Amino acid sequence: MIDFKQLHVELLKQLSKNHFDINEKINKKLIEYVLLLHKWNQIHNLTSIRDPLQMLSKHIIDSLVISPYLQGPDILDVGTGAGLPGIPLALTHPHYRFALLDSNGKKTRFLTHVIQTLTITNVEIISLRVEKYHPEYCFNSIVSRAFSQLNEFLHKTKHLCCENGSFLAMKGQYPAEEIHVLDTDFKLIDTKPLQIADLDEKRHLLIIGLNH
Repeated sequence: MIDFKQLHVELLKQLSKNHFDINEKINKKLIEYVLLLHKWNQIHNLTSIRDPLQMLSKHIIDSLVISPYLQGPDILDVGTGAGLPGIPLALTHPHYRFALLDSNGKKTRFLTHVIQTLTITNVEIISLRVEKYHPEYCFNSIVSRAFSQLNEFLHKTKHLCCENGSFLAMKGQYPAEEIHVLDTDFKLIDTKPLQIADLDEKRHLLIIGLNH
């Protein structure tokens, strides 16, 4: 059985290796989130990663590595699933407002439980399909780890992006073909390789803007 102390030791090690300096109060909430995810996952199948220790690198650190590229104050995580990358980013960016959107009611119920249990006040949970979501404001950053097709992600969220906002698409292997067929409504601003200590998996972040 994985306990809080064991996860705490491993999280501190992972944060140090990846050059994150996060205060202890937030560290504890990150661990509590992992423990909640592990508990609910046994019944509700929220993530394919079962081991809480692996969740630290493959979920928590993998979410935090895009921190330098966030534009605030309003951030949308589309297809957030179990709250990734939205929950770790919201905990470490308390001055930004996060909307976590998913159409799967099982997952949004879990997320509602998370924000209530951990008292996360800068997160709103949206249980809708993204094309049905029409808030009265726009988002400075729209993030997704879930969409397999880049153009689909961009077109389904275009109406939610501020004029000078950005789309942050988290990918595995460098998606050369998807970039080649990028719709002319959008422009590739930058591509960032995402390095996570002790993980050999290829990760890339595409930063995309609107073509005006």
